[in-house]
Amino acid sequence: MLEQRDALTELVKSQVGEGKRWSTREFAARAEDPETGYAPGKSLIAKIINDQGYNITAQLVSALAAGLGLPRPVVGAAAHLQLIGYTEEELTEGAPATLIRTLDAGGDTPKARAVAERWQAEAQTEA
Repeated sequence: MLEQRDALTELVKSQVGEGKRWSTREFAARAEDPETGYAPGKSLIAKIINDQGYNITAQLVSALAAGLGLPRPVVGAAAHLQLIGYTEEELTEGAPATLIRTLDAGGDTPKARAVAERWQAEAQTEA
C-alpha cells in the first residue's frame, strides 16, 4: 500500500507562521541552500504554509532543511513523500522513518507540545 501526504508542507507549517517558532520573515532569512546560496523568499514560505501550490526543487529542499535545522535526507524524504509517496516497508527505517517520527511529533499531543515548548525556549535563548 502506498502512503502519501503533504509531508514537506507539514514540516514547514509545524515551525513557521503565526504562533510558531519562526515568522515567515524570520524563516526566510535563515533558510538558505548552503551549496547554491538559494533562499526562498517570504512570499514562497507563505505559499507553503498556506497550502498554496509551489514547485519543489532540490535547492528548495536544501534551503528548507537548513532553515528547519533538519538533516537534508529527512527533508528530502518529506519531498519524496509529498510528491511520490512510499510503501509501508520503505517507511520503517532510514530517513523516511525519521521523517514519519518527526511529523508525528508535530501533532497536537502532550509530547508534541513539550517538544514545541523546548524548541521555543531554545529559540529565545538563541535570540
